[in-house]
Amino acid sequence: MAQIAHFDIHYDRFLNEAGEVEQPLPEFAKDTQTLLSLYKNMVYTRVYDQRAIALQRTGQMGTYASILGQEAIGAGVGHAMQRQDILAPSYREGGVQFFRGVKPSELFLYWGGDERGMNFNESRQDFPVAIPIASQACHAVGAAYAMRLRKQPAVVVCMLGDGGTSKGDFYESMNVAGSMQLPVIFVVSNNQWAISVRRTDQSSCDTLAQKAIAGGMPGQQIDGNDVIAVRHYVSSALERARTGDGPSLIEAMTYRLGDHTTADDAKRYRSQEEVDLQHKKEPVGRLRNYLIANNLWNDDKEQALIAKCEEQIETEVEIYLATEVQPAKSMFDHLYATLPKSLQWQRAQLPGEE
Repeated sequence: MAQIAHFDIHYDRFLNEAGEVEQPLPEFAKDTQTLLSLYKNMVYTRVYDQRAIALQRTGQMGTYASILGQEAIGAGVGHAMQRQDILAPSYREGGVQFFRGVKPSELFLYWGGDERGMNFNESRQDFPVAIPIASQACHAVGAAYAMRLRKQPAVVVCMLGDGGTSKGDFYESMNVAGSMQLPVIFVVSNNQWAISVRRTDQSSCDTLAQKAIAGGMPGQQIDGNDVIAVRHYVSSALERARTGDGPSLIEAMTYRLGDHTTADDAKRYRSQEEVDLQHKKEPVGRLRNYLIANNLWNDDKEQALIAKCEEQIETEVEIYLATEVQPAKSMFDHLYATLPKSLQWQRAQLPGEE
């Protein structure tokens, strides 16, 4: 019997749970300002996340999906992307979007039920938040094909959770991306839970990264709570796609420390002991420990950063709350060039000026 194929999946990281270096750092991580930029993004994202939950709990915003525990993935991906690249996000990508110029007030608006929040002032080529699971994978592949036709040096970054890798949209998109060698990368935030379904109940695969094999592309598993690893391996995958070497899949191992959304109660399906254990591995404290150990950070700088982030986020909240609510009739305004008679009748039932 002849062996005709052999595959390996590698796991990698630079900082362990305590923020200690496990292997030589990549060159960018030797630059203090780069590390501080990544850290500040993670702290900003966490403050935004806390404020978003408070808005929802006080009835000032709709259902919201927390980013708590996944800040390193957003920071690393966002910092690695170039301005001309395209993001096809799921619903926990605030950190990426902040690096892309999206304002918290825009995301607050979206989570408040106003689609104008997805009409970004910057990075307007990026896709809106995808709530349907893995549908953005199809969009990402289509956009990547468009980039090839236009001969533009842009890469599409598709971000999804572990649950998304169980969907047909994901498999079909991987197949097309691999067969056509498109400039797209798939970043899977493996936070161990698809709502209440544990990762081990979703797939018998040892890793989600190995799903890349069937798509004919490299698959890599990394510690998604190590922002240096995320930044490094996403950058490598982006460069590979940008130079014509095709797609990649990166599985970033992390943990969803909060509920799935504010409509969920995770205590019903997982223990507090499990969550407490994962808190010891969370990404913000990990990089903070490294920065402090190398005399790049201290408590005074930490408190000043948090105060600044809280002030900035509060300004964004005020912008969101001051935004005039759209009339109900507006839900019909962008559906058709000429509204069908059946919908004209429905629109006419709503109050407001014509």
